[in-house]
Amino acid sequence: MDPRRQLRRGAGAALSPGRPLEQAIKDAAVCLGFDLVGVAPAAPTEQTQRLREWIDRGYAGGMGYLGERLEERVDPRRVLAGARSVVMVGLAYQDGGASKPSTGDLSIARYAVGDDYHDVVLDRLRGLAAAVEALAGGPIESRAYVDTGPVAERAMGARAGLGWIGKNSCLIHPEIGSYFFLGALLTTLALEPDVPEPDHCGSCRACLDACPTDAFAEPYVLDATQCIAYTTIEDPGPIPEPLRTAHGDRVFGCDVCQEVCPWNSRTRRPVLTDPLALREQLAERPEWRGATLQWLLSLDEEAWRLVTRRSAVRRAKWRGLIRNALVAAGNRGDPALLPSVRAHARSTDPLIAEHARWALERLQASDG
Repeated sequence: MDPRRQLRRGAGAALSPGRPLEQAIKDAAVCLGFDLVGVAPAAPTEQTQRLREWIDRGYAGGMGYLGERLEERVDPRRVLAGARSVVMVGLAYQDGGASKPSTGDLSIARYAVGDDYHDVVLDRLRGLAAAVEALAGGPIESRAYVDTGPVAERAMGARAGLGWIGKNSCLIHPEIGSYFFLGALLTTLALEPDVPEPDHCGSCRACLDACPTDAFAEPYVLDATQCIAYTTIEDPGPIPEPLRTAHGDRVFGCDVCQEVCPWNSRTRRPVLTDPLALREQLAERPEWRGATLQWLLSLDEEAWRLVTRRSAVRRAKWRGLIRNALVAAGNRGDPALLPSVRAHARSTDPLIAEHARWALERLQASDG
């Protein structure tokens, strides 16, 4: 059943006499499979107001879209006129991130191996919007976003009590860790906000010290231009040569700063029973099980479109994914990859050809 219809059917009965509207909305979010839910006021926060300085320092790199709608990211009332509250939801992916994707000699960020989370989470968030409207008992406006709109989701999630923003700039929940997706529902409904979670990072520097590219300008401040998640996904240009060796086998994103975080190695709260099989959609897709660099380098654009259909990996585009795989091949040092790399070195695309030549030089040196 469509989640919007399912929630509408039960929403009227969910608000019993004396029961807070906020709790009814949270119960509806749980019914839709979300693991975390909280409420923030639709207003600027300390973190959103820091966005201006972060962009001015050049840390956004080529992500110009962040500055284009900066004032909306700072103040959600500019996104939805009359907004009074933001309902924030969190959905842990897979088993909460305890295991890595089962790829062969390449690495893909945990969040990207299943169906595209934008679609999976947004569908359920729209269902929650329908429930909120039914529970409110009157006309309201709402707008749902999952990582693609002008909403500072981590800052809003922190204000809604879904965790604290750690030194690695990720939102960390004390019982679930940081391996979860966020969704934001802006609404004109006035709701009592939740209490923010205090910062529990203390003196820990694990994430700062483990970053392969030293991407943290200081605790809590990420220079995206140095981050592997940025260079393998967001930036369509050449990967800076000084960063290539540090990329290792990573072809899409990087989880290092989360892998070393003590809050992700603790015994975590079991994620909620999923009545709508959300985590089945987010689980590792068959085409990425045992994926290898040899296989990835063999994909032409048509094959790439097939294996990345409804996948977040598509965000890097074919050209970017091949570029990333070539860097990983050069770092791998496996002579068996030489034929594939040589073929790409003959590419008419200067970006691919240059990265292939870089990889070829390293592979030939390894081959002795």
